[in-house]
Amino acid sequence: MKKTILFACAWLAFAVGFLGVFIPVLPTTPLLLLATFLFANSSPRCHAWICKTKVYGAYVKPFKEQGGIPLKRKVHIIGVSFAVMGISAVLVQKPLVWGILAAVALFLLWLMGMRIPTISEKKAAGLEE
Repeated sequence: MKKTILFACAWLAFAVGFLGVFIPVLPTTPLLLLATFLFANSSPRCHAWICKTKVYGAYVKPFKEQGGIPLKRKVHIIGVSFAVMGISAVLVQKPLVWGILAAVALFLLWLMGMRIPTISEKKAAGLEE
């Protein structure tokens, strides 16, 4: 029963994490890390599969193996996130929404700028130590 619950939670984390690739306010990397962990504890076959996906390779593998995210990926994440938040701010003319978007933007800048280390593209590809 425990493995079934872990397996279902893994798929839920993967699905929401995958959506985070396209919806910037959803955290992709933490959810994919969670899905990977849950698959490792519930389904070796699905764990092997998730580790081979492009999404895992782009978002999780550099962070997990090298301890950070390349600057180019960080700029992409911030750029797409700010574009979507900007569109939301224009479409929803409400100060409360603007405040929430501003808080999310500041959190994202702090996360990418201070909390998650920046690594080189070569290091992310595993070409340097």
